[in-house]
Amino acid sequence: MFTVKVEASFSSAHNLKGYKGKCEELHGHNWRVELAVAKCKLDKIGIALDFRYLKNNLHKVLERLDHKYLNSIPYFKKTNPTSENIAKYIYDSLKNKISNISSVTVWESDKSCATYHEE
Repeated sequence: MFTVKVEASFSSAHNLKGYKGKCEELHGHNWRVELAVAKCKLDKIGIALDFRYLKNNLHKVLERLDHKYLNSIPYFKKTNPTSENIAKYIYDSLKNKISNISSVTVWESDKSCATYHEE
C-alpha cells in the first residue's frame, strides 16, 4: 500500500458554539491541512496519484474557507466549526473527486490537530 500526502493552508476566524471558555469568542487561526490518499498500485510510470492533482483539488476546497468567518458558511451554521468538523468538511468536499482518501488532518496550531477518516 502506498500513501501520498499533500499539505496546504488557509486563514480564517471562528467561534465555537456551546463552548465555555476563550474559544467561544471570535478568534482566528492559520490552519494547516494534510490530505492523505492510499493506493495499492502505482501507474505505469510509478506514481500513486499526481501531487499536482491533489494540491489543485485541495486548494479549491480551501478557497471556500480562506479569509472567511467560518460560522457564516452554510455548512457551519448547522455544524460547530471545530477542527474535527473542518477536517470532515474538507474530506466530504473531496471524496467524490479523489478516490481512496485515507484521511484529512487539520492543525489549528503547531501542537494541536484533528484527523478525520472513514472506516
